[in-house]
Amino acid sequence: MDYIDYYKILGLDKSASEAEIKKAYRKLARKYHPDLNQNDASAKKKFQQINEANEVLSDSEKRKKFDKYGKDWQHGAEQEKAHEQYRQNYRGGSSQQHTGFGGNDDFSDFFESMFGGQSSGFNRQGGQSRFRGQDLKANLELDLKDVYESHQQTLTLNDKKLRLTIPAGVDNGQTIKISGHGGAGINGGPNGDLYITFYINNSTDFERDGNNLSKTQEVDLYTAVLGGEVTIETFNGKVKLKVPAGTQNGTKVKLKGKGFPVYKQANRYGDLFITYQIKIPKNLSEKEKELFKELANLK
Repeated sequence: MDYIDYYKILGLDKSASEAEIKKAYRKLARKYHPDLNQNDASAKKKFQQINEANEVLSDSEKRKKFDKYGKDWQHGAEQEKAHEQYRQNYRGGSSQQHTGFGGNDDFSDFFESMFGGQSSGFNRQGGQSRFRGQDLKANLELDLKDVYESHQQTLTLNDKKLRLTIPAGVDNGQTIKISGHGGAGINGGPNGDLYITFYINNSTDFERDGNNLSKTQEVDLYTAVLGGEVTIETFNGKVKLKVPAGTQNGTKVKLKGKGFPVYKQANRYGDLFITYQIKIPKNLSEKEKELFKELANLK
């Protein structure tokens, strides 16, 4: 029968601590668990090897035997004793129950000869270990105006509907965790979590920079020269601004608290920055041209 290097199966070396063995086993057992790899024969075999390796290396006495005899285990007195015990208890009609994962066939000949086949499956209490469910990931596309206020949406994941509250101020590329809404746990273990990443499209006239917004506002030449008012569209309504006489192209104005809501901070908002763009009139009438010429001559 072939020698099996249990350390190699778990991706460890002989100096591995008990904690490292436990961590490696849980990670690999979850990855190759039959419930997550249905109809995958190679995964089932790998899972068998992982479970067997853990059964040996997590038991100090069995690990000593394995470390001592290695591939030459068959020449050791301890192996003979273990094999005889296995034969008497499990093949000699003993009334003891075998509590392995799926019967003797789930463990290699190497294991049965070396340690008597006395496996307890996933743990030594005869029960199966509990595994946390897989974490799931999902993407959600929204428009910028959709995340100005908190709102609810219903998502369908794995044929199940999830009603989700989306907080105002969610940023593009931001990921949030919904605890307990991932994959189902195995053998009564806890569910995994759901991670949703938001991708925010912008169909508005605003540009977003964190919690601040900015936009360009056209101002006609006459208002810029003589002064007046302009009406500004914001996310929560219209605002009238006074334009001082002689306003220059590119002038910037800050509207405090008229920006985007701060994520999960109620009643806090960034600022809105307005850049004035002076609109030069086109298709002037002859009268208008004459008036501009008169103005030019006044310099």
